[in-house]
Amino acid sequence: MTLEGRFTSRFHDERIAAWLGMALGVSFGTAFITGLISHFMQHPPEWLHWPSRPVNFYRLTQGLHVIGGLATIPLLLAKLWTVYPKLFRWPPFRSLAHAMERGLIFLLVGGALFQLVTGLLNISYWYPFPFFFTVAHYWTAYIVVGALIIHVANEWAKARRTVMRRPNDGLDRRSFLLSVFASSGAVTLLTVGETVSPLARLALLSPRRPGVGPQGLPVNRSAVAAGVTESARDPRWRLHVTGRVQRELKLSLAHLHAMPQHTVRLPIACVEGWSASGTWTGVRLRDVLTRAGVPADAQVRAESLQAGGAYRTSQVDPRHWRDPDTLLALSLNGEPLALDHGFPCRLIAPNRPGVLQTKWLTTLVAE
Repeated sequence: MTLEGRFTSRFHDERIAAWLGMALGVSFGTAFITGLISHFMQHPPEWLHWPSRPVNFYRLTQGLHVIGGLATIPLLLAKLWTVYPKLFRWPPFRSLAHAMERGLIFLLVGGALFQLVTGLLNISYWYPFPFFFTVAHYWTAYIVVGALIIHVANEWAKARRTVMRRPNDGLDRRSFLLSVFASSGAVTLLTVGETVSPLARLALLSPRRPGVGPQGLPVNRSAVAAGVTESARDPRWRLHVTGRVQRELKLSLAHLHAMPQHTVRLPIACVEGWSASGTWTGVRLRDVLTRAGVPADAQVRAESLQAGGAYRTSQVDPRHWRDPDTLLALSLNGEPLALDHGFPCRLIAPNRPGVLQTKWLTTLVAE
């Protein structure tokens, strides 16, 4: 008996594998598109300028990316269980073309597992690997999608015949597939509340629960972790506006409070998928930059008091800093801004990832 012949379950079946493969194709395709949106919103090339509207665009796309990725895990495990006897075929390859085909499948399976495992660890804030997650996740996505496209092209005709042909073996595939899809749906239901606020109580698998945290909003990085507890409370703190300006400004907290105040309701949308809305009050960023005489086409670099970190600064392009809802926030949900939410002053703007909503602002540089 061959090694493959030892796997006797009738659910190691091409028809089941074809249905699961189509579901995975949709899932990975969606994750790839929403992942590119997230990457290019955080690291936009010079030619790409994201609009500030719709306000919740990033919240929805990143929520779909993370929640959909979690829902993919049961699908991938079921698919691998269905097809893994083929991995034990002997001889391992019959020709150069067959060796290349199996190498492609190795890339596809290995890359898919890498994306889902490291993505799960990332949203759990556990980094046991030595590489930078964002870079590895981004480039591996191209490998997975490239291998997936070639695999689909190779298998499409056979999968289509398998799916369209009426089976006559009496095998109850429907119950197996329904169980797998129900598991995927359950993961979605227990996670979607991290993005859809009315379902927040169901977000049992979410790393952050909307409504739980200082002033009713979660935080990822506290003031203690950022090392700013003393500098943020320093009464000598000033917000510096410099660079391409007609006049440099040094604004105290009292100066900011004396300027016209505006209130907006905007979400914090984290790259880990969770999001929560708050009511923010502060000074419009465009009012401060206009007072300094910043050119209308200037890029603005927002700098934090924290000494280091990949997101100590963020770029604010003209579409965002001129938006009337982009604030230098001084209060949240009717209370003075908590230290963990960026006291004395933080950036809050529509349609931006949470890591770009810079906290503990100290300098605005027009470039």
